[in-house]
Amino acid sequence: MLLVVTYSRAARTDLRNICRAHDCVVRQFGRAALFSGTEFGAFQALRLHEKHGLDVQIEHVEPFEPTDVPEHVREAAERYEGREEPATPYERFASGRDLPDPDQLRGVDL
Repeated sequence: MLLVVTYSRAARTDLRNICRAHDCVVRQFGRAALFSGTEFGAFQALRLHEKHGLDVQIEHVEPFEPTDVPEHVREAAERYEGREEPATPYERFASGRDLPDPDQLRGVDL
């Protein structure tokens, strides 16, 4: 998929028009939209970039699948969301349990 982000009013207007007129848009987020990873999606994204230059940013993105995350991270998220006290921060919740430390999670890329 392609993430298209706009930074000017004119670019946002054109993005909105493309979102309304073409089926290549997977999802719209106001100033940004996800275009399908097809040649037509790339064509529409490049049209915007040609017209608005640096006011349009295009990124090639991959969908996030929970199964792409290591099991210990998924388990930590599941256990944390099942906690009895919703106001408990993760760092305190993980302390003394067999869960990854938040600093450890911050230091490892997916």
